[in-house]
Amino acid sequence: MLRTALRNVLAHKARLMMTALAVLLGVAFVSGTLVFADTTATAFRNASAKSLKGVAVSVRAEGDPATPAGEEEGQRTTALDAVLARKIRALPGVASVRPTVNGEATLAAKNGRPVNAGNNSQNLATNYLRDKGGKDSHFPLKEGRGPAAEGELALDAKTAEKAGYRIGDTVRFATDGPALTKKLVGIVTTDDPQVTAGGTLTLFDTETAQKLFRHPGQFDEIAVAAQDGTDERALTDQVRTLLAGKGVRATSGADLAAEQSAQIAENTQSLTKTLLVFAGIALFVGVFLIANTFTMLIAQRSREIALMRAVGASRRQVVRSVLIEAALLGLVASAAGFALGLGIATVLRPLLNTTGAGLPDGPLVIMPAAPLSSLAVGVVVTVLAAWLPSRKAAKIAPVAVLSSVDQAPPARALVVRNVLGTLLTAAGVLVMFYVSTLTTSTESHLMTAMLGGVLTLLGVIVLAPLLSRPLITLVGRATTRWFGVSGKLAKENALRNPRRTAATASALMIGLALITGLTVGGHSAQRAMDREATQGLAADYKVTNSTARGLDADAAGKVARVPGVAAAAPVTSAGLDTRGRYAVITGTDPKAFGKAAQLDFQAGTLDDIGPGRIAVSDEFAEQAGLHVGGTIDAELGSGTDSGTDTGTDSGTNPGIDAGKTGTDTGKARKKLTVVGIYARTRAADDALGTLSDVLPYSTSSQELENVLVKAETGQAPGLERKIRAALGDSPLLKVRSQEQLVKENNGPFTTVLNMMYGLLGMAVIIAILGVVNTLAMSVFERTREIGMLRAIGLDRSGVRQMVRLESVVISLFGAVLGTGTGIFLAWAGGSLMTTSMPLYETVLPWGSLGVFLVLALVIGVLAAIWPARRAARLNMLHAIQSA
Repeated sequence: MLRTALRNVLAHKARLMMTALAVLLGVAFVSGTLVFADTTATAFRNASAKSLKGVAVSVRAEGDPATPAGEEEGQRTTALDAVLARKIRALPGVASVRPTVNGEATLAAKNGRPVNAGNNSQNLATNYLRDKGGKDSHFPLKEGRGPAAEGELALDAKTAEKAGYRIGDTVRFATDGPALTKKLVGIVTTDDPQVTAGGTLTLFDTETAQKLFRHPGQFDEIAVAAQDGTDERALTDQVRTLLAGKGVRATSGADLAAEQSAQIAENTQSLTKTLLVFAGIALFVGVFLIANTFTMLIAQRSREIALMRAVGASRRQVVRSVLIEAALLGLVASAAGFALGLGIATVLRPLLNTTGAGLPDGPLVIMPAAPLSSLAVGVVVTVLAAWLPSRKAAKIAPVAVLSSVDQAPPARALVVRNVLGTLLTAAGVLVMFYVSTLTTSTESHLMTAMLGGVLTLLGVIVLAPLLSRPLITLVGRATTRWFGVSGKLAKENALRNPRRTAATASALMIGLALITGLTVGGHSAQRAMDREATQGLAADYKVTNSTARGLDADAAGKVARVPGVAAAAPVTSAGLDTRGRYAVITGTDPKAFGKAAQLDFQAGTLDDIGPGRIAVSDEFAEQAGLHVGGTIDAELGSGTDSGTDTGTDSGTNPGIDAGKTGTDTGKARKKLTVVGIYARTRAADDALGTLSDVLPYSTSSQELENVLVKAETGQAPGLERKIRAALGDSPLLKVRSQEQLVKENNGPFTTVLNMMYGLLGMAVIIAILGVVNTLAMSVFERTREIGMLRAIGLDRSGVRQMVRLESVVISLFGAVLGTGTGIFLAWAGGSLMTTSMPLYETVLPWGSLGVFLVLALVIGVLAAIWPARRAARLNMLHAIQSA
C-alpha cells in the first residue's frame, strides 16, 4: 500500500499541483510568521545586549518630581548628579561610570521640513561623553569630531543622510520650545534599535544636554561597569546601600536584561498571534481545496480502488493508502512552503517599519521550532482534510468496478447536512442579532461577536449545497439566454454535484466574506473618523505643538496679525468638577471661536459667553442637571491633589489626557452662570468659557493647546508657511489643514486596514487555486462526455466557453454568499464600535461591493484559462474511447 501511495502521487502530479500550492502558501504564512517572530525577538535582544554591554549596574531615579514654579518645562529635577556619580565610581569593584542625559530633539531637515515630526518618541537626544582620548566609544565617529561646546552637535549617519546635512552645516532643531540652531561637527554610527528603525539621534556635549533636558550637573542614568572578577550582584548591593533614601533605584545588568527580554516577548507576542490568525484562515480555506481534490481523485479512481479491494486490500489499508498519499503531498508542499516563508519573514520587517513599527535590523533567525511546526502543520492539515475522502474510498465495494464514477450524494446525507447547516446558521444569526444590541466593546462582547461570526460562516458553508441549486439556477438562466448551449451545459455541470460546487465556492466565500466585512466595517469607521476629526470645525488650519508642551499664550495674537488670516481662536482646557460630575471646559475667545468653529446652540448663543458665564454641552447639561440661567459652584483645574484621571481623548483636546494628570496647574472654586446649551462636538467638549477664566487652571500649564485659524476668502493656500514663520518656525509646530487632520487621524487605521487586506488576500488566492483545480479535475473526469459533445457538433470555442461559464457561475455563487454574509456580520458587529466612535454608523461602500462582484467574474474567467484550454485540445476519438 505504501508503494501504491507513492505511485499515485507520482501519477497525479498535475492534478495535485494546485493542492500542493495551497498547502505551500498556507505553510509559508505560518513559517514566515514564526521565523519573523524569532528574528524580531532576537534582534531586539541583541540590540538590548549591545546597549547593556559592560553595564553591571544601572542607576536611575525612581520618579521625577513636578517642575518647580519658575523653572523651564523641559528641565527635570533628579537625584542623580555629578557628586553621586563620583561616589559610585569610588566603590570597590567599579571600573567606570557613564552618566547620561536623555531627551528628545525634533530636527528640521535642510529643506525646512520637520524630520519625524509626528513621532517624537523616536527623536532621541543624549550627551556625547568623551573619554581620555577625546572620543565616545558608545558612539563611534564616522566623520568629524564629537561636540565639545554649546554651539555644536553631532548626528548619526542615517539621520544626517535623511535630513540632508553635512559636516559644517547649521542644524535647526527644537526640544520643547522655540527653534534652536547649532553647528554639525560630527557624524557617528549607532546600533540603537529606535534609530536603525527610522528614528533620529542628536548628540550634545554633557553641559549643553543638561541645560536642555535637566539641570547643571544632573543626569537621567548612571551606568556602572565592573572590574574583572567582580560579582555583579554584590556590586549592585553596594550601590543600593550607598543610594538608600535618595529616591534612586539600582538594577543589576542581569535583571535589567531580563526585564527588557520580558518586555520584548510581550511586544512581539501580540503581532505574532495576529499574523498566525490570518495564517490559520488561509489554511482553513486550503482545507476545502484539499478535501475537494482528494474527493475527486477517489471518484476518478473508484475502479482502481474496487480492484484493489477485489484482490484482497482491506478498508483500513485503503484508508492508509489515501492518508499516506496526503501525508507525502503535505510533507513536500510544507518543505517548499517553509522555504517561501523565509522570504516572507525577510520582507515583513521593512514592510512593517514603513508603518512606524520601529523594528531593529538583524539577521534571519531560524529556531528549530519554526521548521518543525511548519512541517507538522502542513502535514496534519493535509491529512485531516483527506480523512473524510479516505473513508469514502474505503466504502467502495469490490463489485463497484463497473459503477459510475460520479454518483450523486445520498439523499440522507444531504438531509442531515441541511438540518445541521440550518441549526448552525440560525444560532449564528441569533448571536449576531444579540451583538447588534450591545453598545460596549468589552472583551466578553468581542468574544461573543467572534463566536456569532464563526457560527454564521460555518452554517453558510454547511448549507452551501442546498443554496447552490436556486442561486446557480438563477444565474444559469442568464448564461443560457446569453450563451445558448454552452451556458446551459455550464449550469448543468455546476449543478451536477452540489457538494463539490459548494466546497469550491465556499473557499472563495470565506475570503470574500472576511474582506467584505472588513471593507464595510473599515469604510464605516473611516467615515466616522473623518467626521470626528473635523466635527464642529470651520477653521482652515489647526496649529498645535507636537510635544506635551502647549503653545505660548500670545500665539493666537501672533497668528491673527498674519496677512490673510480672518480669525485666530486660542483654545485651552481645564478640568471642571461640579455636582459630583467631572467634565472638561474649553477656554477661548468667543468672538474668534465663532468664526473658526460651528456650534449648534439649543439655547443661548456664543455671544452670551463672557467672564463668569459659560455654555455647556447637551450631554453634560443632562448628566449634571444644568439649565440656562442656573449658577454652578465649580472647581477648576486638575492639580495633584485631585488625582483625577480625565480619560479624555488626546485627539479631542491634546492637552488633556491621563498623562497630564498630576501637573500642578492650580485649583480654584468659581461660581459660573450657564448662559447657553449646545450640541457636543469635538471642537468644544463639555463646557465652553472665556480664555481668561480657563487659562490659569489649564492642563497645559497656562499655555494654549491649539489655535484654530480661519483664513480670509481665497487666502488659505500658502498660509501654512506664513503661520509657521509668525510662530518662530519651530520643527515642533504642526500646522494642519482639515484634509491633513483627517489624513493624520485615519493614518494608523488605514495602514492596519491595508495590511489586513493583504493578509486576507492570501485566502482569496488559495480559493482561486481551488476553482482552477476543481475545473481541471472536472475536465479530466468528463473527458468522454466532452468527446461526445465534440462529436455531435460542439466546437472547440464552445467547449472553452462552457468551462469558462461554469467557472464564472461557481465564482459568482461564492461571491454572492461571501458579500451577503460579510455585510450582515459587519452590520451586526458595528454596534461595538459606538463606544470609541460615537458617530459610527454602518455605511455600505457600493463601489467596493461592485468591485468584488466584478472581481468574482474576473476570477472565474482567469481560473478557467488552463482547464478550458485543456478541454478544448482533447482529441475527440481518444476522449470517446476513454473511461
